[in-house]
Amino acid sequence: MSTDAAVAEGRPGAGELLAGELDAAAARRPRRRDLKPLASLGPYLRVHWKDALASALFLIVSTGATLGLTLALRLLIDQGVGGRTVQSVDRYFLLAAAVAGVLAIGTAGRFFFITRLGERVVADLRRDLYRHVLGLDQAFFLTVRTGEVLARLTTDLTIVENMVGASVSVALRNALTFVAGLAWLVWLSPGFTGLVLLIGVVVILPLFAVGRLVRRLSARAQERFAEAVAYAGETIDGLDTVQAFGREQAAATRFAAAVESAFNASVARITARAVMTALVMVLLFVGVGFVLWRAVLASFVDHDPHMTAGVLVQFVVLAILVGGAAGSLGETWGDVQKTAGAMERIREILQARPSVAAPAHPRPLPTPARGEVAFEDVSFAYPGRPDLPALGGFSLKVRPGERVALVGPSGAGKSTVFRLLLRFYDPQGGQVRLDGVALTEADPAEVRARIALVAQDAPLFSGSALDALRFGREDATEGELRAAARAAEAEAFLAALPQGFDTPLGERAKTLSGGQRQRIAIARALVRGAPILLLDEATSALDAENERLVQRALADAMQGRTTLVIAHRLATVLAADRIVVMDAGRVVEEGTHVELLTRAGLYARLAELQFGLQAA
Repeated sequence: MSTDAAVAEGRPGAGELLAGELDAAAARRPRRRDLKPLASLGPYLRVHWKDALASALFLIVSTGATLGLTLALRLLIDQGVGGRTVQSVDRYFLLAAAVAGVLAIGTAGRFFFITRLGERVVADLRRDLYRHVLGLDQAFFLTVRTGEVLARLTTDLTIVENMVGASVSVALRNALTFVAGLAWLVWLSPGFTGLVLLIGVVVILPLFAVGRLVRRLSARAQERFAEAVAYAGETIDGLDTVQAFGREQAAATRFAAAVESAFNASVARITARAVMTALVMVLLFVGVGFVLWRAVLASFVDHDPHMTAGVLVQFVVLAILVGGAAGSLGETWGDVQKTAGAMERIREILQARPSVAAPAHPRPLPTPARGEVAFEDVSFAYPGRPDLPALGGFSLKVRPGERVALVGPSGAGKSTVFRLLLRFYDPQGGQVRLDGVALTEADPAEVRARIALVAQDAPLFSGSALDALRFGREDATEGELRAAARAAEAEAFLAALPQGFDTPLGERAKTLSGGQRQRIAIARALVRGAPILLLDEATSALDAENERLVQRALADAMQGRTTLVIAHRLATVLAADRIVVMDAGRVVEEGTHVELLTRAGLYARLAELQFGLQAA
């Protein structure tokens, strides 16, 4: 494969994807104070307004029932137990049970609708994000890693799901509880409410310092864990190399050290949280105990008629609810800031626009397709390398049905020709035409529908052999798929698999040899039935016998199709109608094999290196 073909990133393995994802998660931006990115969730929430409304109603019911329980408890103590009759106790116990039932229904409804809303919003976001990523051009992935995109599809969306499906509900519940509970406390006893607020400040201030320490330790533990798992992903992805060099023990030792480091960081975090928990419990116990002590004195010593036993219990429970709500709001605010950062990263991809896109009014390609290709004085340099042009003044016209071979040294621009024809990029100068229509005026999807590509390392996706073949054309019949496999000399080994053509091939079809994978890729291209066939070192992974068989199959497939072939091995292009020799992004020679040998140019030198042939 030529150097310019390697400009685009290769398809990474599973371990590399995992490592990239965890690296991206570890390098996540700090929480944002700016919450504007959260506005991007608005359209998704509006679509599912019924779930949002239902969750809000159940939220109000559950919060009201929670506060209502304090009143039921007060009445049970003052009126039920204080009434000293079985009827009064039964009545107020039933009242408390009824309020508890409403609380259960409200909590269940709130959980169901808010969780479903979160799942639905994230599913819609994930769908839109993936569809948008598929529409981005190759230039985007020259600057953004695949692992980073996967992190946004997984880690960042999980953060959004947690907020929409849980944190928002918790935050609203705590806000309602805090406001309503505080108002009720003031109504019960303004003086004691002020005392509670003062104690709350004393309790909360030390927690901020400990909380910051816990967050730092949590981040450190996550980084250590990310390093450990990333290294594991790399070694598992390259397990054959690890085993070939006998490095299993060394890899296991290094991973164990990384795991131990992550464990130590986690222990430090757990210790800090344990200390914080103990501190909270002690301070709350002291604070609540002090308030309770003063309230008891007010009731029994000062003979305050309003401070009954039931009011005292209600006041203490409300104070605990209000204090817990205030503390939870602080934690939820951190989640909101974290989600804002995640949404900003997701929005960056959703707002990315491909430089290669269909024009507002695309010009349709003529039908029936002729398969005529023309490059007219094309100049092109890859993004990020404007000073190193891959093509300069490149011109080439391929007649319908003609078989043209592109040869030349690595870096000559051969694969760039394919990338421009597939309109992965647009040239900076000149025009590329298909059947007389400039590609910049056509819809890229319509252009690519007329082209079938077989790359040097054509990726296959998980699924059965039939699925791999059907990737070429979704509506192909099983008979057409088997015929294509037969033409590519793949039918025999596919039929011999345990379940025949229905056998799962595994991730990237690693259960097959390189030659077998390449023959499936060739069959997939044949299934497409496109008028233009692009072969980029399509037989490089085959042995001599299989290459001969596939070349014969390709010779039949080329009939009636325009074919462009890239090959470093000149033996594979001898039957081409025309051989185009490229060097430094230009056409330097063209002709048949015999004609080029007699000219004693670049092709003749390449032939001499490979065959030992001397120019005539």
